[in-house]
Amino acid sequence: MIPQADYFYVRDRLLRREEIALLDIREEAPHAESHPLFAAQFPLTRLEADAFSKVPNRQTAIVTLDDGEGLAETAARRLSEMGYTSVRIFAGGIQAWSAAGGELFRDVNVPSKSFGEFVEAHRHTPSLSAEEVQTLLETDDDVVVVDVRRFDEYQTMSIPQGISVPGAELVLRVPELAPNPSTRVIVNCAGRTRSIIGTQSLINAGLPNPISALRNGTIGWTLAGQTLDRGASRQYPQTSAETLRIANERSRQVADRAGVRRCSLSEALAWRSDPNRTTYFFDPRTAQEYEQGHYPGFQWAPGGQLVQETEMMAPVRGARIVLADPLGPRANMTASWLAQMDWEVAVIDGGSQQDLTERGPWQAPRPPLPAVKKISPADCDRYRTDFPDSLIVDFSTHAHYVRAHVPGACWVLRSQLDRAVSELSMARCLIVMAADDGIAAFCAQELQGLLPANVELRLLQGGLAAWRAAGKPIEEGATRLLAPPIDRYRRPYEGTAVTPEAMQAYLDWEFGLVEQLRRDGSHHFRVI
Repeated sequence: MIPQADYFYVRDRLLRREEIALLDIREEAPHAESHPLFAAQFPLTRLEADAFSKVPNRQTAIVTLDDGEGLAETAARRLSEMGYTSVRIFAGGIQAWSAAGGELFRDVNVPSKSFGEFVEAHRHTPSLSAEEVQTLLETDDDVVVVDVRRFDEYQTMSIPQGISVPGAELVLRVPELAPNPSTRVIVNCAGRTRSIIGTQSLINAGLPNPISALRNGTIGWTLAGQTLDRGASRQYPQTSAETLRIANERSRQVADRAGVRRCSLSEALAWRSDPNRTTYFFDPRTAQEYEQGHYPGFQWAPGGQLVQETEMMAPVRGARIVLADPLGPRANMTASWLAQMDWEVAVIDGGSQQDLTERGPWQAPRPPLPAVKKISPADCDRYRTDFPDSLIVDFSTHAHYVRAHVPGACWVLRSQLDRAVSELSMARCLIVMAADDGIAAFCAQELQGLLPANVELRLLQGGLAAWRAAGKPIEEGATRLLAPPIDRYRRPYEGTAVTPEAMQAYLDWEFGLVEQLRRDGSHHFRVI
C-alpha cells in the first residue's frame, strides 16, 4: 500500500528547503489550468523515459498529484516498481490542495515566470513600450534589438531588425553587437519573463550601454498594431578573445554576488553517489558545442531555457545544480539566476578541453524495456491484411499525429486509456507505435494490463520514421482520436493566430504573479 501525503506535508518540506518532487501526472493542458507553484508537469506517457534523469536519486521524497483521475496512483505504483523508495500519493488531488488553503497557479513554467515578475518588482528593470521601440528603430541607427528566445521561436515571429541571442549568451555576445557604449540595447522575448531576466543580466554584469526590455515582448508589439517579421535568421557573431575575457570577469562577479559555489569536476562527479542529495548536472552551452564534447554525465540544458523552465528540467525542489561551461559566462550567468531562485548551485572551475570526453546528444538513462513483440513496417502491412480487425495505436504527441501518421491509425493518450479500452478491445491485434520505441513499449505494457487475454500486441519498430523510410504512405489530420487532445497547452504567446484578447489576458495574469507569490509564501526567492 503506497502512503499518502497532504498539503501540510508538502508545504513543510518546501518551507524547510528539504528535497521534494511534487509531480503532476496530468497532461499539460489540465496542469496549466490549475496546479501548485512547484508542481512539475510529469505526464504518465513519459514517466519511465524521464524518471531516472529528472529524479536521479531513488530515495528522493516524491509526491504524485492529479485531480482524482487515478493517475497519481498509477504513477506512484510505476515509480515504486522502478526502485523509488519514498513515493507518496497526494490525497484528494488538486481540490484537496485548494481546500487546505493552498494557492493554485495557471499556465506553465510558473516558478520561473513569477520569479521574473519578482525581479522586475524589486529591481525596477527598465523597459520601453512597443511604440517607443518602433520610433527608435525608425529614427535612430544606434539601436540593437536582441531576441533571447530559442532560435525556432525567434524564426516564427520577431521584432524587425531583431537578432537571435538566446538568454545565456547575452553577456558573452552583446558586447560584439554593441561595442559602442552609447548604443542602445533592447531585449525582447514573446512576453515578459525572458526579456526581464535578459535585460537584468546585462545590467547586473555591468555593460555600459543603455539597456531596456521591450515591454511585453512580441505580444506587446502585436497589441500595438505593429508588424512582426517572419522567418528571420539573424544570429550573433563570433566572440573575440578580449570580449570573452571581459565577459568571463563580469559573469563571475555576478555569480559570486549571488552566492554561487565553485567546485572541481572530480568533486562534482563524486556528488552523484551521495545518497542524501539530488544533484543535477547541466551544460548551458549551445547544442553544437555540447555535441562536439561535454563533461561525462552532463545534460544539455541551454541556460536561458533552464532559467525559464526550471521545474521541468529539475523537478526536485531543494536539489543541487552543477553547471559546466568551459568558457565561463553561460554557466555563471545561469547559475546567478538559479541561486536567486533558491537553488544550491555550483559551477565547475578548472576543467579543461581534455575533460570533454563525451560526444553527441544527451542519452537519458532508462529502466529496462518491457518485452513486447516487434513488427517491421513491411510485416505490419502484411499483418493487417491477414488480420483485417487489427488496429494501429499511435501514442505520439497529438501535434505529431496530426502532421503525419500511418493510414487508419488511431491516436490515444496513455493517461486516457480507460476511455479508449472498450474500442481497442474489439481488435484482434493492436500494433503500438510512438515517436520513441521505448515510450511505445511502456505504453504497450500499460495497455496489455487493460485488454482481454485474446488481444495480441505488437510494436511497430522504428515508429513513423521507419514507416516513412520503407516508402509507406502517410495520412494527415485528426482522423481518429480516441482521447481528447490535452497533451499540449496552447500558449497565448505562440504562433501567429493568437487573438488580442488572449494576449492581453496573459499579460494581466503575469502582472498578478507577484501577489500570488506573496499569498503562497513558499518560494524563498531573492534578488541581488
